[in-house]
Order: sequence, then C-alpha cells, then structure tokens
Amino acid sequence: MGEQYTARSFKSGNSVAIRVPAGLGVQPGQEWVAQWVDEELHLRCKSAPSRKIDVSGFAGKAPGARLAPREDFDLRPITLDKSAQ
Repeated sequence: MGEQYTARSFKSGNSVAIRVPAGLGVQPGQEWVAQWVDEELHLRCKSAPSRKIDVSGFAGKAPGARLAPREDFDLRPITLDKSAQ
C-alpha cells in the first residue's frame, strides 16, 4: 500500500486534530469524510461539487459577434386555422 506514517492527535479548540504528513501528498483546503470501520479510521477525499458559471453578465460583451445559424431542426411551414377567426 505504500509507506506507513505515524501521526499523533492533539487538541485544537473544541476538536481533536491529526496532522497528515506531507509525504502523503494531501493538498491544503481539501475536504475529507472520516468514518470508523470496525476499529479502523477511514479517510476519503470528498468529491468537489461541480462548478457553475453565471453567464448572465456576458450578454452584449462581444460587439460584432454573430450567433451561429441553427441547423439542428427543420423549419416547418406555418398553417393558420382560418376557421378560428
């Protein structure tokens, strides 16, 4: 599985913390899920939520840009129901 490291828990405010050795390659700011399985503490990196981009402010920001023609559907002739008038 790789190298084995030893870490000691310590009190941090009202919590107990464990420092993760740099040799494990954990980046700062990652969120983790901790779970006891039998008598082992398992740590799993929490997957990051997908980022969403707000495009509402982009309208009108590219003067001279033209929209590409829509070719993903066929145009149908419009039929008017003359009996409804």
